[in-house]
Amino acid sequence: MKLAEALAQRAAQTTRLSELARRVVQNARVQEGESPAEDPSALLSEHDRVAADLETLIARINKTNLTATLSDGTTLTDALARRDVLRLRQQVYQQAADAGVTRADRSTRSEVRFVEAVNVAAVREKADALAKEWRELDIRIQEANWRHDLI
Repeated sequence: MKLAEALAQRAAQTTRLSELARRVVQNARVQEGESPAEDPSALLSEHDRVAADLETLIARINKTNLTATLSDGTTLTDALARRDVLRLRQQVYQQAADAGVTRADRSTRSEVRFVEAVNVAAVREKADALAKEWRELDIRIQEANWRHDLI
């Protein structure tokens, strides 16, 4: 199985766990004399089984990420850390640019006026550069995910 397939399976199992948890909660209590639509104990057992499978899969993905590399030799683990931080940085630059925009509101002498405290154009340019770097790295990560077999 390729790493990319394992990642898709991880996402499916995570969704399945959420669905099972929701169904357990829905069927955990019923009116006296009624039966639940589904057996909560059976749902909990299935949840435990899926969770155990997911734990094994995540461990295999993590082991693979430690040894698999991008074309430049960077491990997937390092590339994923870089991608996560690029996203965080890009978001804060984008938020700063959005917050720094001065709106042309009607104002009088007695009203408070706001001015830009950041160079919005420069901050947006930095946000765009970070977004581009994130996209390019993400493409390289996705390529590696399809190149490497799951350990």
